[in-house]
Amino acid sequence: MVRHDSRDNADVSNDSRPAILLLIAIGALTGLVSGLFGVGGGVVIVPALVAAFRMDQRRAAATSLVALLPISVAGTVTYAISGQVHWLAALLLAVGSVVGSPIGVRLLHRISDRALPWIFVGFIAVVIVSLLLSPPSRDGEIVLTWWSGAALVGIGLAAGILSGLVGVGGGVVAVPGLEVLVGAGDLLARGTSLAMMIPTTVAGILTHRKRLDVDLRSGLVLGAAAVVVTPFGSWLAHLLDPRAGSILFAVFLVAVCVVVVLRARPPRP
Repeated sequence: MVRHDSRDNADVSNDSRPAILLLIAIGALTGLVSGLFGVGGGVVIVPALVAAFRMDQRRAAATSLVALLPISVAGTVTYAISGQVHWLAALLLAVGSVVGSPIGVRLLHRISDRALPWIFVGFIAVVIVSLLLSPPSRDGEIVLTWWSGAALVGIGLAAGILSGLVGVGGGVVAVPGLEVLVGAGDLLARGTSLAMMIPTTVAGILTHRKRLDVDLRSGLVLGAAAVVVTPFGSWLAHLLDPRAGSILFAVFLVAVCVVVVLRARPPRP
């Protein structure tokens, strides 16, 4: 499954046991993060494939889509069992995300490469401060009104734009947006965020299917490993105190910022 060729870009397809075990470990970590924080996990998979297997960035992103679909389904089912998914809110988020992603891709070609990661870092800094200042809730509900419906589409739009700009999935935006702007409880925000990713990921695959350069076998291994661990991450999220969960999510967002900044650095000659 991980096959290295003579080029700089590596193909994850050599059947060596260490390579398979590494893919399983990456998938397991992705599943834990996804279940615990309600994010898709592309922020884990893409840099891991680039760093560990020297995979081209676009191929790594395409391969992550294969894994993210079963991950988001498994996470959604796990949260739905405990009633922590608002399906209509997830649909409104997905509508905004699907519209926003191509906008982000267009902006990508108009904004300086040096400015891009810092725009993201500034946005996430605002999100972290909002999360820490807003008292976390476990029982908050999503009440659909004209305002909250527009806010949901707006959150999805922001998530899609940032995804197109810096390649980070919408969960890092959707979860805090649902908590701070719409008043969702922490678990409901995470479950709804994961549900949003199902149509968003499908739309991404269909939109780019003609140019989707995928290492299918590696994507399936990553997805299978993640699916096994995702319910455990969700279980941990239910055990955590909402305040502790909010702090952990803020730490995760800081780690995401570090990954984005490091990925934006020019490669060494």
